[in-house]
Amino acid sequence: MAEMAEAGQVRRFWERLGLPGLVDVHTHFMPERVLRKVWGYFDSLGPLTGGVEWPITYRAEEEERVALIREFGVRAFTAMLYPHKPGMARWLNNWAVEFAARTPDCLHTSTLFPEDGVEAYVQEAVDAGARVFKAHVQVGAYDPASELLEPAWGLLAEAGVPVVIHCGSGPAPGKHTGPEPIARVLARHPRLRLVVAHMGMHEYEDFLDLAERYGEVRLDTTMAFTDFSERFAPFPGRALPRLADLGDRVLLGSDFPNIPYPYLHQLHALERLDLGDDWLRAVCHDNGARLFGL
Repeated sequence: MAEMAEAGQVRRFWERLGLPGLVDVHTHFMPERVLRKVWGYFDSLGPLTGGVEWPITYRAEEEERVALIREFGVRAFTAMLYPHKPGMARWLNNWAVEFAARTPDCLHTSTLFPEDGVEAYVQEAVDAGARVFKAHVQVGAYDPASELLEPAWGLLAEAGVPVVIHCGSGPAPGKHTGPEPIARVLARHPRLRLVVAHMGMHEYEDFLDLAERYGEVRLDTTMAFTDFSERFAPFPGRALPRLADLGDRVLLGSDFPNIPYPYLHQLHALERLDLGDDWLRAVCHDNGARLFGL
């Protein structure tokens, strides 16, 4: 009942803005046994949580989670999945094909890893209709500028398929996180449509620099500006004018279902930035709708 009440509040949020719904570019659907391991990791207060308690707000079966995000009025969402070792990406991509087929409002999502054969399975995924890729530099513990990934980045840049990439150092740094490795990738592939997850937390301003330098770089709002994240990675107030100026390349992301607070809070966190309804409309729907041709 509480979730249905929240769904009504979420719908009132976007209805007030005159939108047909929301476009959320950062939601997680993956094979159930993989998702359970992810939840177990968050429950254990591992390094990726920075040792901070991280309760999973929407811990439910897949069918219930899909039904709820639809009740929120999210008209397009993603199945962000990511490998942590070689040989895993192709298997995840095969699952994603099946999930997209039975969930038409989910943007067909694929992933990749620096390994032999990556170009072949990325091409297979694009040919199968993948509309967005997920890369997780932190979990995968790889250098995104690895020579093994060069053909795949080139292929994705040429195909114009966006890549949501967790490359910032939040909530805990990894060996290859931060702006420098991504800057090397973009120097070689300036047309690559990278969507920097979490606004690049903690290096917000460095990733704003990259977005200002490269016209195809975007940022997603996942967990940024929320009370939870502001405690350990506050967004600098001096950067808000830059955020306003980049309003056509900021996209709503939530991390649903793996968030330690209600979905509605992410929307309210954006609203209280006080950047105006036009900015909110663009971020919560229009930018994503344009990027994915909805």
